[in-house]
Amino acid sequence: MDKIAIIGYSGHSYVVLDACLKNDLYVQFYSDLSEKEENPFDLQYLGDESSENFDWSIADSYILGIGDNNIREIISSRIIANGKKILNVIHPTSTIANLVKLGNGNYIGPQSIINTCVQMGDCCIVNSGAIIEHECQIADYVHLAPGSVLAGQVIIGRKTFVGANAVVKQGVTIGDNVIIGAGSVVLNDVSTGEVWVGNPAKKIR
Repeated sequence: MDKIAIIGYSGHSYVVLDACLKNDLYVQFYSDLSEKEENPFDLQYLGDESSENFDWSIADSYILGIGDNNIREIISSRIIANGKKILNVIHPTSTIANLVKLGNGNYIGPQSIINTCVQMGDCCIVNSGAIIEHECQIADYVHLAPGSVLAGQVIIGRKTFVGANAVVKQGVTIGDNVIIGAGSVVLNDVSTGEVWVGNPAKKIR
């Protein structure tokens, strides 16, 4: 059996670890900036993966337990640089259609739906109840918050965050490093680096 470690051990990581247990995927170790007082999943602390003396050889594979897109990118780069695999974690109550292409290191949450011909990159989060409709293209390090909806043929750029219960209209293109506020309804294309909120969504920064 592979030895598996999760990077990050609070908040989002607990949700990921619960999905692991439901898949009979047993994580033995965790890495974080410091050892945690709370240890709900009874994992062994490996240390801080950013330190020079971190022993990458203890685990065979790694799972990402970090919600922040930028930090997730940094950590995944460290894992890959040390020759280790990053596993997908897919909750058993999610629905993934035929002809979906998933990269590595993604988390697909409970009751989420990914419909046919979707292409998703690496290290994304599709949180609880999120819906990705047909033929969407999702770049690396995207975070779709709970209940968000991408209608068909939506394109989402790298490290973009789509807030809880936000809706993106069919055919819309959203650039890199964008923030879409919770509950927003996006009807138009969004350029890289912008922040949009409201119904209909408007640029505020």
